[in-house]
Amino acid sequence: MFDPTDLYRLSGDIPELTDPVLLYQFDGFVDAGGAGRLAIGHLLDELEHRVVATFDVDRLLDYRSRRPIMTFDTDRWVDVDSPGLILHLAHDTTGTPFLVLTGPEPDREWELFTAALDTLATRLNVSKLVTVHGIPMAVPHTRALGITGHASRPELITGQTSSFGKVQVPGSVAALIEFRLGAKGHDVMGYAVHVPHYLAQAEYPSAAVTALEAVTKGTGLVFPLESLREASDKTNVEIAEQIQASEELSTAITGLEQQYDAFATGSARESLMAESSEMPTGDELAAQFEAFLAERDEQRGD
Repeated sequence: MFDPTDLYRLSGDIPELTDPVLLYQFDGFVDAGGAGRLAIGHLLDELEHRVVATFDVDRLLDYRSRRPIMTFDTDRWVDVDSPGLILHLAHDTTGTPFLVLTGPEPDREWELFTAALDTLATRLNVSKLVTVHGIPMAVPHTRALGITGHASRPELITGQTSSFGKVQVPGSVAALIEFRLGAKGHDVMGYAVHVPHYLAQAEYPSAAVTALEAVTKGTGLVFPLESLREASDKTNVEIAEQIQASEELSTAITGLEQQYDAFATGSARESLMAESSEMPTGDELAAQFEAFLAERDEQRGD
């Protein structure tokens, strides 16, 4: 039997923490609009932090399925962008300490990885583990983004409703953490932000803002969101301009708004996860946005 503590290495002195929250997010699974990636990346960009522990990626990752980028200069290799699964210690705007675990989703040893996180959470006196990500939904960007909360104990998300019944879906390490650590007595919860399906492949800062606001409501942590809200406003203006320039897009968005409003008022029975045959599919809408998004990214690169 492998020792789960062999899977990570502590960095420096172990901080003495009192019931900190641990936020976790892994790249590689469903994250529509980059909701989780943008949210956690924003926190690490805006807040001072230090490394608490690093995981053994050589054991956890399959390099041949996602090869790290290396730089070749003239006649030699000069750099490699090595992946990392890293646990950080940060402080919110009120000075409250919290932990952030982020990096690529492990390809192997999922059970040992969750056991290792269990030992770390116990050692650091973690009070609650929280994850965020985005899921594509048949909703318009002109309405407030919805959220599906989930947790190891129903009391953690009291008052929230779900658009889902009982479903079977491909697993993820994030979900396995909630399942395994919840069974061991940890409080684990997550927020899935409902991202318009036609924006699922784009970076959608509004989804990250919604995710972090949900974390604040569920944990009491307070984050600096000004720059993220500015990025959200700018993106929404650009999307509105694109829609106004296309009668087809305008009609499609109007149809989505009508469908969403009917669902919200209870006059429609179909789930927002299902797309009406009269509505354009996510692929059709996404195709119309593809040129716009590519042009926007090119302009930002210039």
